[in-house]
Amino acid sequence: MSLDLDCIAAEPESVDFHYRDLGDGPYPRARRRLATVAFKAPVPAIGAWEAGLIRAFDVVSASLLLVAMLPFLVLLAIALQIDSPGRLFFVQMRVGAKGVMFPCLKFRTMVANADEVLARQLEQCQASREEWANDFKLRNDPRVTRLGRIVRRLSLDELPQLLNIICGHMSVVGPRPIVRAEIERYGRFFASYCSVKPGLTGLWQVSGRNDVTYHERVMLDVQYVENKSFLADIAIVMRTIPAVAMAKGSY
Repeated sequence: MSLDLDCIAAEPESVDFHYRDLGDGPYPRARRRLATVAFKAPVPAIGAWEAGLIRAFDVVSASLLLVAMLPFLVLLAIALQIDSPGRLFFVQMRVGAKGVMFPCLKFRTMVANADEVLARQLEQCQASREEWANDFKLRNDPRVTRLGRIVRRLSLDELPQLLNIICGHMSVVGPRPIVRAEIERYGRFFASYCSVKPGLTGLWQVSGRNDVTYHERVMLDVQYVENKSFLADIAIVMRTIPAVAMAKGSY
């Protein structure tokens, strides 16, 4: 599978913008804006030098981690292919800074016909429908493979997003990237989400992940934007290590 991530590393600016819905389009070149009304997007209270420092930290840390973990990533990729032959990566369009859509990378941890399995599960199980409506997740997801459950619990499926960070789509720390269907769950706080880059980790990940409600997740994202700084990002990175090790709220 050939991946063209359309690397663009521009930092978000203070913006007063409209969104236009241009459809999903082919993901390699998709830089799409979502359909909604114009609004003034809040800008985190950091200076240009601090924004540059954060970007430098993103590129250096993601690059070093990618190189250091390359042998492990190769072994993990082989194991995932043995467990479930097919596409290695799951690529999904997510909402990035300023509402720009980008191809978010993950290791594929679900069966090849995941959409069919999900539709059947939601059709047959009322409890699953309610759980999916609340969080867009299922605690006992029938789509996930045997090895995939372990990989997801340890957040190893998200390691390909180091490439997203290097390309400038994401940051090491920020809100988790959402899909189009989740925009309405953010309501008026969607502007806060769009004011920063999505992150590989963030307040949500170190505060219980799926053990918190979706509204609490939104409020954690707003809190992050309002208090964004380089030192705050470093503190979240340090808290991420034990959070991932304990796999709290991860499934």
